[in-house]
Amino acid sequence: MAISLKRPAEIEKMRAANKIVAQTLDHVSTIIKPGISLLEIDKICEDMIRAAGAKPAFKGLYGFPNAACISVNEVVIHGIPNQYVLKEGDIVSVDIGSNLDGYFGDSARTFGVGKISKEDEELIACSKDALYFAVDFIRAGMHFKEICYELEKFIIARGFVPLRGYCGHGIGRRPHEEPEIPNYLEGNNPKAGPKIKNGMVFCIEPMICHTDGTPIVGEDKWKVTAKDGLRTSHYEHCMAIIDNKAEILSIA
Repeated sequence: MAISLKRPAEIEKMRAANKIVAQTLDHVSTIIKPGISLLEIDKICEDMIRAAGAKPAFKGLYGFPNAACISVNEVVIHGIPNQYVLKEGDIVSVDIGSNLDGYFGDSARTFGVGKISKEDEELIACSKDALYFAVDFIRAGMHFKEICYELEKFIIARGFVPLRGYCGHGIGRRPHEEPEIPNYLEGNNPKAGPKIKNGMVFCIEPMICHTDGTPIVGEDKWKVTAKDGLRTSHYEHCMAIIDNKAEILSIA
């Protein structure tokens, strides 16, 4: 399947959808504290997205039951919100999407709950810094595999490893489009495969593990943990290639 190119008007529609996601995550950052439940966070996310005139993109997507993927501690991605109440020292990833007039937005952040350990601070910083590192070096004309290669080197240099088997992705009038963008190089040639072009819109989402990023899918068929069983971190932005460089759309 070809990687679609978006017209400027379409990118602006996606910018609007992503702004809703960013504003919601900005608000979430102010309410993450010991004592709040995952279901409370999920409801706040859904209410904010709907109040802005959009639909929560994840609710019902592939059968997912909630508006937000909320993943605590050892869960990397796709956590289903439940009655769990956050406590001091937890870390929690909140991943949300919006559908505004048929165009999608998508972003994720990992938050510390109260005072967290230095190790967890470094873990979260790795996923966030890897994401912004990618935004800075992405240019039209590069191969997508070059992003994967540079992300993997960055993550390993920080002393962590990427989650295997999951990836960033194209986005547009569907929440997931071509291409797939892992946080590691598949094969041995970063100069292979499709190239980045102006008008492409995609999500980069570093998913960081400690020592073994082999994915383990939970009994609920959704939550993903790493084989090492240790804590994880996840950050994601949606970006468009405009004037030969990456511009983040998922900001307020």
